[in-house]
Amino acid sequence: MSVEEERDLARRSQAGDREASDRLLRAHLAFIVSIARKYRRYGVPMNDLVQEGSIGLLHAIRKFDPAAGARLSTYARWWVRAAIQDHVVRSWSLVRIGTTAAQKAMFFHLRRKMAGLRAGAEPMTEDRLRPVARKFGVPLKEAMAMARRAAERDWSLNQRMRADDPAEWGDRLADERESPEEAAAGASTERFRRGLIAKALKSLSGRERTIIAARFLAETRRTRGAIAADLGISRERVRQLEMSALDKLRRLIGRKGWEAI
Repeated sequence: MSVEEERDLARRSQAGDREASDRLLRAHLAFIVSIARKYRRYGVPMNDLVQEGSIGLLHAIRKFDPAAGARLSTYARWWVRAAIQDHVVRSWSLVRIGTTAAQKAMFFHLRRKMAGLRAGAEPMTEDRLRPVARKFGVPLKEAMAMARRAAERDWSLNQRMRADDPAEWGDRLADERESPEEAAAGASTERFRRGLIAKALKSLSGRERTIIAARFLAETRRTRGAIAADLGISRERVRQLEMSALDKLRRLIGRKGWEAI
């Protein structure tokens, strides 16, 4: 594609010509593939890398200035690489690796260093990470956290534990839900507890029940001052009745042979 044709297509694309955008994209497909190949070792499908690179190229076309004198491929290289790198980082882990350009650059730097350490067999020690932290201007603790996340990709719980065994990693997770027996026992205990409280409340006077219900059983706990205003007594008297009622409830609920009451 000549310079003149490229500039003409860029102008048409920026004006909304879809066909011009498609022609520029097809003309630069080999260019995108050449960049995407450098990121194959990160375990992302090549088709995905090329697709993300194509998105980066389309962003570059929108911002490209045909009158500046540079070729589109020269201008778009950064956009294509940035789009592919963003996709690699997003695909690496459910835990966010990094959002800033410096964090992403540190991720790829650490991955290259790990690849040189006997294919990642040697650990990234503090001594190895200290120069990295200085290079990217981050605390050593942040560089160590990034190194741990960059060391391995996420494992699926549906992944087989061994190639010759159908068992999956998720099979080893303990079921933390209650067993039917525990659920039944818990429901029985809750019914018993509610019954005790209901019987104990019946032993209180009308004022005491009103105060306990307003202070401890309502969705919104009322103040003693508000209760005092409703009952026409002092706030101190409300406090005395509350303490007396709680003392009665503690004695009644704790008494042996309560079922006979």
